[in-house]
Amino acid sequence: MIVKKRLILASQSPRRRALLKQLGLEFEIQESGVPEDFASDKSPSENVRSLAIRKAAAVAERFNDAIVIGADTTVVLNDKIFGKPVDENDAVDMLQKLSGKTHQVYTGFALFDRPSNKTIAATEKTDVTFRTLSREEIRDYVKSGSPMDKAGAYGIQDDYGAVFVSRIEGCFYNVVGFPLTNFYTTLHRFQQQLGM
Repeated sequence: MIVKKRLILASQSPRRRALLKQLGLEFEIQESGVPEDFASDKSPSENVRSLAIRKAAAVAERFNDAIVIGADTTVVLNDKIFGKPVDENDAVDMLQKLSGKTHQVYTGFALFDRPSNKTIAATEKTDVTFRTLSREEIRDYVKSGSPMDKAGAYGIQDDYGAVFVSRIEGCFYNVVGFPLTNFYTTLHRFQQQLGM
């Protein structure tokens, strides 16, 4: 896909960066600085969508002519939101709760155009089932440091994270942090709306 404008990713996530490169897109990275606060009166889907829009809009203010991509991912188990762990104990606790259960991964993403200030946003949900994990597996994974920057304290693309998951229903790339097919078709549609 050819993007006819400067493309900015409002995220420092190495996973999102790698996934966008997989599409052959050229882009720059700008951290949004938007706090990842969730509104208790909104659904997980509404929260990730709203945060993605806020992140894209915050970075878009810095540019005169560009399309900015904002995104946010969260893990939900029984209506409880699992963000990034605050420390190793929090990561262990999250993984123990996810063990042997099915949870949902929600990603919201938004595209914000400058100078028109037009925006488009979408969300994706994937069901992920963990096998039952031993305490030793959980502790070894947490000691590796890998889960500390990830919602739900795991990465499906990690050595350990990959073998925690017994089944998924939905988009695999959404669990990694960015739903590629949904994003690709939305970006294509957005460029058509912009007359590009």
